[in-house]
Amino acid sequence: MIRNRSVPRSTVIPVLAYDDPNVAADWLVRAFGFRVRLRIGGHRVQMTVGDGAVIVTDGGGGGAGACHSVLVRVEDAAGHAERAQAAGATILQVATDHPYGERQYTVRDPGGHRWTFSESIADVDPADWGGEAVELD
Repeated sequence: MIRNRSVPRSTVIPVLAYDDPNVAADWLVRAFGFRVRLRIGGHRVQMTVGDGAVIVTDGGGGGAGACHSVLVRVEDAAGHAERAQAAGATILQVATDHPYGERQYTVRDPGGHRWTFSESIADVDPADWGGEAVELD
């Protein structure tokens, strides 16, 4: 797997929605000892804890399906998407290349949960796309 500074190294990364991601991230630091890895505008904060990671994003409220998702890093996002769709996953966003060096697609599983699968396609400095590096590993 390509190492990309714009995404945490963890394989599975929960994505949790809050009304104010920066306030939530500050609370997670104080309450749980998480560390801020990267701030992305006012809408997203990557955090680490031990060898794990979590992404805090805007969009609190709206029920469980709207409030969280799981991001999983994979080797081949397009091939993975084909397999998921063949197994009955509903594609919400097709595999798309992003300026932060990731190719990602998003599905909804039969239980209504959202999953985003992400393939690193380049090592991109977060400053190149507007990220504010705080403590990259």
